Amino acid sequence: MNKTIITISVILISTVLTIPVVFSDDDRDEYRQRSLGVAPVTSETYKSECSSCHMAYSPGLLPAGSWKKIMTGLESHFNDNAEVDNEDYKIIQDFLVANSAEKSNYRRSRKIMRTIGKDETPVRISELPYIKREHDEIPDKMIRYNKKVNSLSNCIACHAQAEKGLFDEDSVKIPGYGHWDD
Repeated sequence: MNKTIITISVILISTVLTIPVVFSDDDRDEYRQRSLGVAPVTSETYKSECSSCHMAYSPGLLPAGSWKKIMTGLESHFNDNAEVDNEDYKIIQDFLVANSAEKSNYRRSRKIMRTIGKDETPVRISELPYIKREHDEIPDKMIRYNKKVNSLSNCIACHAQAEKGLFDEDSVKIPGYGHWDD
């Protein structure tokens, strides 16, 4: 009796282990996103309000404290008045905080958080240690002195899928220079 149970158990386990795992295109896309990027922006209010001036940055690029600090200074947001009505303000801030880097399970967000000190509240994504390190080999002429880029804050200029949260270096194309390969 015990031999029969053991034999059946071995057969069942062997069968389960040999069943091929099939991933859908959506599964592969999600895995790629989590591995290579940050969570894409899903708030229509945030997209419409913020992308009228710049790319709607993924909340996973900054910690919650940074987003709160940015939101409390909208009347002088990087030398522009970006104030929104109270209802939109709450929707946007709640979205940014709920999806901030420390709350994300995306790999790039976790890497960003590891480079920020516990008492730091950065407000410029382009000045994050992680972002600076990832771009340190690119000559200034390709970014700062490139009229189509100007700054690391213009992610979409070189990362065509930045609005989807994808920042993999294999798809980087610097305007006027083409594909970047470090």
